[in-house]
Amino acid sequence: MRRSTTLVGSAIALPLVVMLAAAAHPSLADLPTTDVTTDPATTDPATTDPIGAEVLARLTGPGSINQTDQRWDVGGTDLGHMFEHRGKTYVVFGDTFSGETPWDGGYWRSNVLAWTTDRDPTDGLTFDGMVEDANGHAAEILEARKDGDEITVIPTYGVSTGARMYLHYMSVSHWGEPGHWDLNHSGLAYSDDDGQTWTKDPDAVWPGDSNFGQVAYVERGPHVYAFGIPGGRFGGVQLARVHRTHLLDLDRYQYWDGAHWVADAGEAVEVVPAPVGELSVRWNSHYKKWIMMYLNDEGNDDWGTGAVVIRTAECLTGPWSPEQAVLTSHDVPSLYGPYIAPRWNNGPDVYFTLSRFDHYDVYWWRTELPDETRGTAGARCVAP
Repeated sequence: MRRSTTLVGSAIALPLVVMLAAAAHPSLADLPTTDVTTDPATTDPATTDPIGAEVLARLTGPGSINQTDQRWDVGGTDLGHMFEHRGKTYVVFGDTFSGETPWDGGYWRSNVLAWTTDRDPTDGLTFDGMVEDANGHAAEILEARKDGDEITVIPTYGVSTGARMYLHYMSVSHWGEPGHWDLNHSGLAYSDDDGQTWTKDPDAVWPGDSNFGQVAYVERGPHVYAFGIPGGRFGGVQLARVHRTHLLDLDRYQYWDGAHWVADAGEAVEVVPAPVGELSVRWNSHYKKWIMMYLNDEGNDDWGTGAVVIRTAECLTGPWSPEQAVLTSHDVPSLYGPYIAPRWNNGPDVYFTLSRFDHYDVYWWRTELPDETRGTAGARCVAP
C-alpha cells in the first residue's frame, strides 16, 4: 500500500471575498503521513478502497521548490493543468494572489502561466519561468473584469497545435455552494508568441449552460478531442472532436452520440456519468489504456466530502471503468484539481498536480494502478 502525505485543500468555488482566518502554513516535511487503508465503499458504481498516493514536492507558494512567492509574487494559487508546446511543459494556474491564501489578499490575478523543461518528475517540476508583467511579477494572461458580472476568468485546459497555443477558459458569474458555480460563457483564447500574449476569440464561445464549460484536451491523429463538463463539479462528461486546424470554428465540432460522430451538440451522450469535477485524460503506454482523473465532489461516509478518482478505458469513447479512489477527503481534506502530466506516461507511475485551499497552493503527486490489467485494443484507440 502506497503512503500518502495528508494535505488540506478546498473547493475552487468558495467566494473570494469571504474573510476567514488563514491557518499557519506547515512545511512539507512537517505534514503528517498516513496509510490509506479505509474499507471499500458501498457507493455504486465506485470502488473506493483508495489506491493511495505520494506527495513529492510543493510547486508553488512559500517554501516551494520554485520559490514563486519570491520570484514572481505568487504566494497562493491553484489548479496547474499542463500541456506541451515546442519542447516545454506549460503549467496553467487559476486565481493567484501575492498572499498565501485568497483571504490574505495582495495582488490578485485571475490566471498565470509557468513553463518548465524539467525532465525528472521524481522530485517535482522546476519552473524555468513565468509570463511576467513590467514589474517582474507573474502576469494575468487572460484579462478578467473582476466585477459584479464577471468575477474571474479561469483557464480550464490548454493545447498546442504547432506554432499556436490555445487555452479553454471559463468566465465565472457567480460562486454558489462549494462545488457549484455559474458561468457567463466559456471560450477559447490563443497565443502566437509562446504564451506571452493572448487573444480571446469573440466567436469561439460556448453559452454559460454548455456541457463544455470546462474541458480536458487529448490530441489524437488530426483531431483534438475535448472531454467536457458544465460549470461546477456535478455534471457528466460529453466528448467532442475537431480537426486541429479548426479549433476556433465551433461549427466544425463533432460530438459522440454513443455510436457516431455527429454535428448536433444536443445529441451528445455522457461517456462518464455525473458527478465529475476538474478532469484530465492521458494515454498511458504501460497500461495500454487511457487514464481519466477527476474530482468526485459528492460526499458519502467512505469518502467524506469527496475523492480524487481514476477511470480507465481502452478507447476514448469508452466504455470507461468504474471509479477507483486514489485519495479521499479523509486523507486530504477538501482536495481538488487533479491533473495528469503530459509526460512520463510510459511506466506504472502516474504523476499529477493536486490543489489544496487552506494554504492555497499546488503540489506534485505520484500514484500507480497496481491491479490494472493491460489493454488489448491497440495504441491510443478512439472508438471500438
